[in-house]
Amino acid sequence: MLSLYYNIGEFISVTSRNARWGSGAIKAVSELLQKELPGLRGFSESGLKRMRTFYEGWNRYVANRPTPLDEIVTIDSVIISNRPMALDDFSPQELEWFLSIGFSHHYEILIKSKSLQERLYYIRRCATEFWSVEKLRYMFANSPYSGHANTTNNFLQTVPNPDYRAAVMRAFKDEYLLDYVNIEDPDTFDERILENQIVHNIKNFILTFGKDFTFMGNQYRIIVSGKEYFIDLLFYHRSLRCLVAIELKKNEFLAEYAGKLNLYLSALDDCVRNPDENPSIGIVLCRDKDEKTVQYAFRGITTPMGVATYKTTDELPPEVRNALPDPEDLKKLL
Repeated sequence: MLSLYYNIGEFISVTSRNARWGSGAIKAVSELLQKELPGLRGFSESGLKRMRTFYEGWNRYVANRPTPLDEIVTIDSVIISNRPMALDDFSPQELEWFLSIGFSHHYEILIKSKSLQERLYYIRRCATEFWSVEKLRYMFANSPYSGHANTTNNFLQTVPNPDYRAAVMRAFKDEYLLDYVNIEDPDTFDERILENQIVHNIKNFILTFGKDFTFMGNQYRIIVSGKEYFIDLLFYHRSLRCLVAIELKKNEFLAEYAGKLNLYLSALDDCVRNPDENPSIGIVLCRDKDEKTVQYAFRGITTPMGVATYKTTDELPPEVRNALPDPEDLKKLL
């Protein structure tokens, strides 16, 4: 479908931008299509213009490969090619993300993104987190990009292989819902309480992060120059073939967390990692983060790491919280 819309957009762009068509031609074409094929959807005047926007937004990135003769149609001396889309300089994983989201998603991303990096960021989020168009619009309005892909993690700088980098970026989210964590007294809440809740619900935690995570332990002990250090949570990711260290923080991300996590990752690589495994990855899981602070804290660090935020049941949005049954009502039913 994307290839069809892209090629139609190419035809419309070529004929409308070089004065072959008049100002009302696209509307006339749409009306003729409706008469020829009653009930045809997606080919209104605005729909055809969106196809043109889609083509013009991506044509310089699409490989200019020869088209077989049986896929060429000539209309009024204009050549239309019906070739599949193939994007240059995209890894197989990035191409898969591109082709897995709908045309409406692509149009929203095109008209609201300012750079290729921003486009790819939102394409990845839509593909891996299954955003609806409404969720995409909400994220544009409430969580603007602002270089987000380069500040939430340093994978672009520290993971050189594009296919493996795409897999790493797919494996981790920017935010996790820990709705099974019950914090009864926020005033006395600390990282150890959060850790104990997660360990107690380790199956749910693994399902939240992804099925390929294998739990290796909490307060995992490593020794550097005779001094003991303890990693809050240590996992092994089977697909990525690497250790994953998670540091839990009850407050906003602080710059010193990056240095501490870098120490842990370096020690894991030297003392725990097997020779055939990939470098360890670290995640700081905290309540909140400032983009600029994360960016500066990661600058110059060569170990792959990222920052993710979490929400517990008490922090659910009102529309979600109100949809859940009241605990007292559940007690009465039981």
